[in-house]
Amino acid sequence: MKRLSTVAAALAGVAALGLPSLASAQDFAITNATLAIGDGSAPIEGGTVVVRGGKVIAAGAGVTVPAGVEAIDGSGKWVTPGIFATYTDLGLFDVQEVSESDDRGSDQAPFNAALDVAPAINPANEHIAVSREGGVTRASVTPFNGNSIFAGQGALIDLGADPEAVTKARAFQVVALGEGGAKLAGGSRVAAHVALRNALREARDVAAMAQGADRQSDAMLTRADAAALGPVIAGTQPLYVEVERAADIRSVLSLKREFPKLDLVLVGASEGWLVANEIAAAGVPVIATALNDLPAQFDRIAATQSNVGRMKLAGVKVAIGMLANDNQPRYAPQEAGNLVALNKIPGASGLSWGEALAAITSIPAEISGMDGRNGHMRAGVLAPGAVGDVVVWDGDPLELSSAPLEVWIDGVKQPLDNHQSRLKERYKDLDRTSLPKAYDW
Repeated sequence: MKRLSTVAAALAGVAALGLPSLASAQDFAITNATLAIGDGSAPIEGGTVVVRGGKVIAAGAGVTVPAGVEAIDGSGKWVTPGIFATYTDLGLFDVQEVSESDDRGSDQAPFNAALDVAPAINPANEHIAVSREGGVTRASVTPFNGNSIFAGQGALIDLGADPEAVTKARAFQVVALGEGGAKLAGGSRVAAHVALRNALREARDVAAMAQGADRQSDAMLTRADAAALGPVIAGTQPLYVEVERAADIRSVLSLKREFPKLDLVLVGASEGWLVANEIAAAGVPVIATALNDLPAQFDRIAATQSNVGRMKLAGVKVAIGMLANDNQPRYAPQEAGNLVALNKIPGASGLSWGEALAAITSIPAEISGMDGRNGHMRAGVLAPGAVGDVVVWDGDPLELSSAPLEVWIDGVKQPLDNHQSRLKERYKDLDRTSLPKAYDW
């Protein structure tokens, strides 16, 4: 699983981490299922998916199972790619109110853009296990802002039950603008934009300097932060911009006039539908919450449940994400299903079933760079060459009452137990005769 060169070293650490032993990828096929590819298309009745060597080799109707490959009857079941939960805090904290177990923010650190979440991600984290039980197989993990508009560099992970979670470190840089950025930069959007542009210019200057050369005396970023923004300037590391208001979105899109190589991703965009045509024309993807319809802040006054649907209609690539804090990654299918139901409300704009599933599988994978291009792995879809992330559900995965029965990651069958499921088993048949006397009224 993952980089073979690291497997031997990983084995040595398994016992110490208390994680299950590494397992090998299985060759298997699931037949006669309701098969959802994850590419936006409608589900296929009587479909088959075949996984060999940790990769999907075939999926669809009329697929023949190769000789020697175990065939699993999926009659009455639904089969989908694994959920790709984007913009999560998975693996970065154990208990929200225990600061010692929380590595999401670093408000006392001297560094900001240089902060890298990858070394802090804990593959044995219970939030990862609970999300895996919910059908989540991949995720992007973001840092939280500390004392700067720059939060640092996020990572891509898989949720396999092994010691190696990170598949790509320093996968994107995070910056906050809008109301949030204004507070961090000194009290106004004016200050936030000056801080951002100054940082990008310093990064450009540092990238152009000879090794060991002295910087200007008025430099504001640490050398580490300026160096960390070099890939952002070069367009080799995406810049995720947290922004909500339509006017703020326009300001973000205009950044490319001075920094044309920026690979922008909008995060939030509650008023994105007001400028959907401009976002689509700029080719900038969006990570949004599914049903953010309350004007909880002044920069979300035009928030509407139709935001995602209207941006999709305008041609914007939209992923359902921002699955952190109490909005847990395992809720992603339910939120996608809500956008399907939204189509039944007169005047509202939701997503088709296939589009909704794609918004939590293939589209977040594409935004994260896991789309199979330029030699990178492909995730979030059941198509030849994609990673063998497969979930078998007991019903329609976008229905609240459905749940995963089996989960494979890279072709490896995953355990679905966790602390929550063990507590359920422990207490569901509690012998009440053993209760303390205080309860014996």
